[in-house]
Amino acid sequence: MSATAFFTTTQFLLFFFSVSTIILGDANIQGEVLLPPAQGTEKVSHLHFYFHDSLDGRYSIRIAAAPPSYKSATQFGNARAVDFPLTEGPHPGSKLVGRVQGLYVIASKEEVVLLMDLTYQFYEGKYNGSSISVLGRNAVRSPLREMPVVGGTGLFRLARGYVQAKTYLYNVTNGFAIVEYDAFVMHY
Repeated sequence: MSATAFFTTTQFLLFFFSVSTIILGDANIQGEVLLPPAQGTEKVSHLHFYFHDSLDGRYSIRIAAAPPSYKSATQFGNARAVDFPLTEGPHPGSKLVGRVQGLYVIASKEEVVLLMDLTYQFYEGKYNGSSISVLGRNAVRSPLREMPVVGGTGLFRLARGYVQAKTYLYNVTNGFAIVEYDAFVMHY
């Protein structure tokens, strides 16, 4: 790149960001000022439900797999998009209370560990229309796994907390799993 082209590109970028700052800086953005909730209004909710996972394409699909993952015992690098039902009880025919949607990636070469980025959307009772977001490490072969709740919507705005997952049933042949969840969510 010649010195002239470098200065021309640099001058253009400086001009562009200066104009953007002026235009955006003078924008009249309207909205209400939200004050933090009053002291002592934080609540803790305990939610209990079952998560139904299936690798046969019903509830999840592989969206990425690096060629080395085909040789890996853990399928390291595999990524899946998921849309799992959440039910009140462990049976697949139990009352549907929500869905979990998002992504997970197999993130370990040595053991089956998922990096999960999931939103748990609830359809029932006072939580109808509310959701929690979970982002974290899930070592699926451990008897009890804990992942953080990093946010939420609806009644779970400003949520924080954790979920604990226990495998209720796992079928090695077809990859179907039922996972019992307890979510402890602090919210306002």
